[in-house]
Amino acid sequence: MAVLWGAILGSSLACARADAQDIEPRAYSNAPIGVNFLVAGYVRTEDGLSFDPALPIKNPDLQTQSALLAYGRVIDLWGTSGKVDVIVPYTFLSGSADYFGDRIDRVVDGFADTRFRLSINLVGAPSLSLQEFRSYRQTLLIGATLQVFAPTGQYDPSRLVNIGANRWTVRPEVGVSRAVDRCTFELLGGAMLFTDNPNFYGGSRRQQAPLAYIQGSTIYGFRSGIWGSIGAMFLNGGRTTVDGVRDRNLQQNWRVGGTVAFPIDRKHSVKFYFNTGVYARTGNNYDAYGVAWQYRWGAGL
Repeated sequence: MAVLWGAILGSSLACARADAQDIEPRAYSNAPIGVNFLVAGYVRTEDGLSFDPALPIKNPDLQTQSALLAYGRVIDLWGTSGKVDVIVPYTFLSGSADYFGDRIDRVVDGFADTRFRLSINLVGAPSLSLQEFRSYRQTLLIGATLQVFAPTGQYDPSRLVNIGANRWTVRPEVGVSRAVDRCTFELLGGAMLFTDNPNFYGGSRRQQAPLAYIQGSTIYGFRSGIWGSIGAMFLNGGRTTVDGVRDRNLQQNWRVGGTVAFPIDRKHSVKFYFNTGVYARTGNNYDAYGVAWQYRWGAGL
C-alpha cells in the first residue's frame, strides 16, 4: 500500500515548481484517472537572477520568496493517462543589481505569471482506475507536455526588474522515463518560446530567441513510499533583441538539484527540494529551495 501512495505522490507533486528553469523529477509518471491534487508551496531564491537571466543587468543580488497554489487532475486522453494543472504564484522580490554602472534597488510584491499545463503519456501509462492501478508497474514511459505562461503577473514598464514578464511563453516538451527495480531514470527536453514584450523598459520592444533545455534525473523509491532524486539541467539560447539591437546574453547554463518526498497518509504528502547553478554564461546562477504540501482526493481514494 505504501508503494501505491508513493507512486501517486511522485506523479503529482511536480506541478508546484516556482520557476521555468527548475529541475523537475517525475514529470512523466502514471496515476489513477480522476485523482485531483491541491498543492500549496513556498520557494525562496537567492543571489542570482532566477526569473529572467537575459535582463541587461550585472551582479544581481536579488531574493525572491514565492507562495504557490496549484490544482491538478489526472484525465483520460484516448485510453492513456494525462494531467491538467494550473499554478498561481505570488512573489515578494527585493535586492539590487548593476545597470550600466549604476546600482539599482527594487522591492516589490505581486502575482507572478499564471501557468497552465497539459501532459499526455503517449507510451507505457494506460488509463487506469484506482483498483487497476494497484497492479500497475512502470517500465518504459514516453510523454509530452505543453505549458503556457500567461502575462498576468505584476509589471511596471518604468522599472527594469519586475515579477511578471509582460509576454506569453509557450513551453513544449517531450520526456522518456524508464523504471528498473526501485530506480527510475528520466530524460526530457524542450524549449521555451517567447512572444514579444511590446512595452519593455522605457517603452522599447523586447524580443527573445527560443531557450532550449535538456534535463536528466535519477529517482529512487523506498518501500515506505518515500522517494528521492538527483538531477541536472542544461539550457542554451534565449538571446534577446531590444529595438532591433541584439544583446550579448546568450545563455549556456548548468543547474543541479535534489528532491525528497514523503507520503504522510492516504491523502497528504510533503516534498522538499533544492537546486543551484554550477555554471552560468549569462545570469541564472542562483540558489532555490522550497517545500510543497499536497492534498489529493477523488477516484475512490
